[in-house]
Amino acid sequence: MAFRFWWYKACNAAFRGTLAAFCDYRVEGRTLIPGHGPLLVVANHQSNMDPPIMGVSLTRNSRFLAKDGLFRFPPASLFLKAYGAHPVKRDQVDVGAYQWVLSQLGHSNGTVTIFPEGTRSPGKMRKARPGIASLAIRSGATLLPVGIAGTENYRSYLRVFIPTGWIHVRVGRPFRVKASEQALGKQGMEEVTTEIMLRIAELLPGRYHGHYAGSVGQPWKYTDEVDLADGGKASTPPAAAVLER
Repeated sequence: MAFRFWWYKACNAAFRGTLAAFCDYRVEGRTLIPGHGPLLVVANHQSNMDPPIMGVSLTRNSRFLAKDGLFRFPPASLFLKAYGAHPVKRDQVDVGAYQWVLSQLGHSNGTVTIFPEGTRSPGKMRKARPGIASLAIRSGATLLPVGIAGTENYRSYLRVFIPTGWIHVRVGRPFRVKASEQALGKQGMEEVTTEIMLRIAELLPGRYHGHYAGSVGQPWKYTDEVDLADGGKASTPPAAAVLER
């Protein structure tokens, strides 16, 4: 555990250095990240750069789910697991990965980052795969939406070492799902999933909305924002003003 902590810190420190040297990298909304309690971070997914970008952008040590194919090469598997990644089978319902996330969120300050789309969607969000609504409800964790813009231009792992260009990350207000899985039923669970994705989409410029275009801005039916520690709710400027290039 101690090794993973320091390895995670060292990797993130090195990556921050390359971002500072080569990239227009900005993060907005870090003050919205809860300091305590289980946290399920949900973000759009555009490239293999997204997990390390999340690692350096969050103020909490996070674990991740990553496709199982990345773990087939032993050195890569060792690196990923040391960084906090856990394999997930994308072509089926992976009960083991689901239980792993719940176990991580069972810790007092457990933090897990999930990309609900289940695969990369460069430039435009795709429909989320089933599971995120159930994880949110069963874990009881606070959810933190994050919008990532710019990583669609990073197609190679080697870009981690020379990340030229721009990457903007926007953290949204934390929230919780306010209904039970039994009360919602299948249709309700699908609507909860959509609402979670819309909370991500509203952090991004319109050109990224993809599957969720036209639905951003609707009233929240199934989720409530979590009050910040100071009792207020911080305001953030429109996504286009921060992330548009």
